[in-house]
Amino acid sequence: MDFVIETHDLTRIFGNFTAVDKLNIKIRAGEIFGFLGPNGAGKSTAIRMLCGILEPSAGSASVLGFDLQRETEKIKRRIGYMSQKFSLYEDLTVQESLNFYASIYSLPRETRRQRLQEMAAMAGLTGREKELVANLSVGWKQRLALGCALIARPALIFLDEPTSGVSPTSRRRFFNIIQELADQGTTIIVTTHFMDEAERCHNIAFMSAGRLMAIGTPDYLKKNTLEGFLTELTIPQALAKISVIEKLPYVKECTIHGSQLHVLLAGEEQMEKLAEFTQVQPRPIIPSLEDVFIALAKRERGLREGEANA
Repeated sequence: MDFVIETHDLTRIFGNFTAVDKLNIKIRAGEIFGFLGPNGAGKSTAIRMLCGILEPSAGSASVLGFDLQRETEKIKRRIGYMSQKFSLYEDLTVQESLNFYASIYSLPRETRRQRLQEMAAMAGLTGREKELVANLSVGWKQRLALGCALIARPALIFLDEPTSGVSPTSRRRFFNIIQELADQGTTIIVTTHFMDEAERCHNIAFMSAGRLMAIGTPDYLKKNTLEGFLTELTIPQALAKISVIEKLPYVKECTIHGSQLHVLLAGEEQMEKLAEFTQVQPRPIIPSLEDVFIALAKRERGLREGEANA
């Protein structure tokens, strides 16, 4: 099996709204594959289709070698899934939650106790097995939910915005666990809108308004997505000056990042013109994933406006 997941024009339509529009991706075993985009981009819908939760409106896909349309139940038995919202029963204990999911996956009794101990250790909850889920912090709950999704050792796991609402420290710890799983050969599909999490993925699919805008490694996207020469300006009243700078004929984009402006020029030779206009020397910078995403989102808006006016 060359690819764990392969899709061909996978599409989901709700009434007059196209949530996912002709998605084409290929994912190899052991990859951390990230869907990155704003709310409403189609990330969660794409994952739910690949899990067999939502039926595609058009297109096709294979997951773990099984046809997504005809062999949905076979797929469901072989994957782990962690939903966007915390979905465990809060009136159960940690141990009862793990045991419940072990029974759902029909885990043999002779291996169940060992797996429960392993998942409690992975989640950092050893010694707290008798504690009610309701008493855990959000970060601990998310790690427990991951343990429940991993209890049957699936080769493929889907994580739908798993760190939404948790602290930055908990997010880093969670992604350390994800990295360890990938190192052991588990394929992980994760949706996120956090750029630091996307940086830790092997490959990223940028989605906007249901469309796949770009796909590749973080380094590839940063080097090959922006069409121009990116500079940074530290300038007083930066926000107020964006509209003026954007109107310069040699400026393609201007966005604010903290107290600084990122200015995309038509070429490196335009730096001196920008310095003369602003009375501040711009500094060449390597694009960040945030720069890439902003550029892609603007490109998508331009495409939609063009289609609407056609």
